[in-house]
Amino acid sequence: MSLDINQAQAPLEFIPPALNPFVLRITQLLLPAWIRSQTILSQIEAENVKTLVKLINEFQQKKIRFLIAFRHPQVEDPFSLGYLLFNIVPKVARQEGIKLNYPVHAHFIYDRGIPLWAGSHIGWFLSRMGGTSIQRGKADWTGLRSARNLFAEADFPIGAAPEGGTNGLSEMISPLEPGIAQLGFWCAEDLEKARRSEQVFILPVGIKYSYVNPPWESIEKLLSELEEASGLPVNETSFDQALPQETLYPRLIRLAEHLLSIMEDFYKRFYHYSPELKIPDTQTSDGNEAIAARLKSLLDSALKVSEDYFDLQPKGNFNDRCRRVEQAGWNYIFREDFRDIKSLSTIEKRLADRVAEEANLRMWHMRLVESFVAVTGKYVREKPTAERFAEITLLLWDMVARITGSNPFKRPKLGKQRAKITIGEPLSISDRFGDYKANRKAARITVGDFTSDLQRAMEGLI
Repeated sequence: MSLDINQAQAPLEFIPPALNPFVLRITQLLLPAWIRSQTILSQIEAENVKTLVKLINEFQQKKIRFLIAFRHPQVEDPFSLGYLLFNIVPKVARQEGIKLNYPVHAHFIYDRGIPLWAGSHIGWFLSRMGGTSIQRGKADWTGLRSARNLFAEADFPIGAAPEGGTNGLSEMISPLEPGIAQLGFWCAEDLEKARRSEQVFILPVGIKYSYVNPPWESIEKLLSELEEASGLPVNETSFDQALPQETLYPRLIRLAEHLLSIMEDFYKRFYHYSPELKIPDTQTSDGNEAIAARLKSLLDSALKVSEDYFDLQPKGNFNDRCRRVEQAGWNYIFREDFRDIKSLSTIEKRLADRVAEEANLRMWHMRLVESFVAVTGKYVREKPTAERFAEITLLLWDMVARITGSNPFKRPKLGKQRAKITIGEPLSISDRFGDYKANRKAARITVGDFTSDLQRAMEGLI
């Protein structure tokens, strides 16, 4: 997310779910045409859909409650999942002779920041589709209560991305947040209090994207644009004599090293952060280990610029640190003491605007980090497919776009893609509920263990 907010505002309000059957029906009817005309997706297929059909059938018979924990590699994911529920699931159910109640749908949890950059009309739409908002970087008890209530009481299952946001990589999963497991145990707790017998499950769902035709020419063109923007000589590539991977990989490595050098100098010169590098003793010929170490140090320096300003300690992984910085920035911009802006003097308002502007500038450093939290430095080398080349090149484009002030949400379209959704096997919350409710320490351990199991299950789907 990239926001240019230069004025202090009233605090962000929770957007409650307000499912509208008419909006849902229109969306179901228009979604296939919208996907064809407005997205890069040309095909959406799914595996093991019978498992999901069975779970929905048991849910409708009030035998179970379940949450769909889906991978979130890119912004097209909601379209893929919507097509799965609205089109693929009913088709498979008919083939299997399973009668489902319609509509087939799911509530979902979404980031409260989305309507800030996408527009208030998107917040209206997500609400009418049954979505419930949440602020990711704090204990948003209002949002959590809403999600908890939907999980235990709603007429549809609920969906959420345990990674917390997109990472741009189809074959690399970011560390999962424990909130999904916690919601599952809360649901089991609520059912027990109500003396209800439903079993509770978390269903892992993988989403992977591939290009219909490998877009090597588009990748080469984008690399040339990034080389030019970063001051490198542009080495145009001909694919006549060699494989595209062999000719483009040296350019990708050269660009990555050059951008790292520019940004390292930037943070050392102007923010006085010298990278604390721990270069592995054994390096490959293309320097991937060195790049990975330098990238990790650079991301740490960028986050410290934000953390120092907001007086935050660097605790947890990069994702955790990004979320805390985001919430600290929002606290400076969306002010609890600004509920009645008219009561403020002109001086108070202008000073608050200064604070908001500075907070937004400091959050910019964190936004740079967000795009690279899952990058290992060897993602392309391990498997030099067009998909991996494209994903890393697009992440570099994201960084350059943020630096140059371009809109990072207007990504270049390199080619049409197909989405493959893989339904995993449901993980039982109910089977572990006895351990969870033993005591507080046991609850924390059980949530952590379940999150680790969910991570492994989702990694297995790719």
